[in-house]
Amino acid sequence: MALKKYKPMTAGTRWKIGNAYAEITTNQPEKSLLEKKNSTGGRNAQGRRSMRYIGGGHKKHYRVIDFKRNKTGIEAKVVSIEYDPNRTAFIALLQYTDGEKRYIIAPQGLQVGATVLSGDAVAPELGNALKLKNMPLGTTIHNIELQPGQGAKMARSAGSSAQLSNKEERYAVLKMPSGELRKVLIDCYATVGVVSNSDHNLRSYGKAGAKRWLGIRPRVRGVAMNPVDHPMGGGEGRASGGHPRSRTGKYAKGEITRKKKGSDKLIIQRKNGRKLSK
Repeated sequence: MALKKYKPMTAGTRWKIGNAYAEITTNQPEKSLLEKKNSTGGRNAQGRRSMRYIGGGHKKHYRVIDFKRNKTGIEAKVVSIEYDPNRTAFIALLQYTDGEKRYIIAPQGLQVGATVLSGDAVAPELGNALKLKNMPLGTTIHNIELQPGQGAKMARSAGSSAQLSNKEERYAVLKMPSGELRKVLIDCYATVGVVSNSDHNLRSYGKAGAKRWLGIRPRVRGVAMNPVDHPMGGGEGRASGGHPRSRTGKYAKGEITRKKKGSDKLIIQRKNGRKLSK
């Protein structure tokens, strides 16, 4: 991916670093794979604000993505690489030999005209989807299922990937993008490669309005509020606000907030290098 630094023609472009979109081959999405997407503005069914700092933003359609890759044994040709306003990664439009078209998350390096496959007896090559049990150790993967046939749930955002580090009787051991080691059922599907648009986190918006285009409204700091509104509010002058915490009083630095759940037994090592307490 290439980044584009803008000339300081205006105050908004002085610090702007954007995506050059060198990989994008078309700006016209496939109409048959578009769905209507409504915006709530952070309001619930009664019209009351239930989520703060949400509102506005550009209108957009949802692109239907094939996360299951269940069209097995049929070759698909990459028709185009496209921008998706609903996600950080780019998407690829596939056309199967039977004429059907589907969108997938585009892996880094996937080119227009390339052929991809999904199924059990498929080579572990870029863009191909196959079961973890059929992949060699050390394979870099993304779009990983948690349950067989459920559809991809993990490693879907820009630049993310996991690594297949070990295989056991029922489980494959994956090193996740966070550094966590966890087990996943060996019959789950995953796609070979790294998710595209890896430099997404290096983008500089340049001005506050660029965030408003995304539907994000200005966020008020807790220390700028009154004591009735936030635990860190109040005080004379520019008070620090005490220990960093959330609006509901949860400590923001260092406290583990993850709830215990049944899948904890599948986590071998947390991202901080410690095992979960049983």
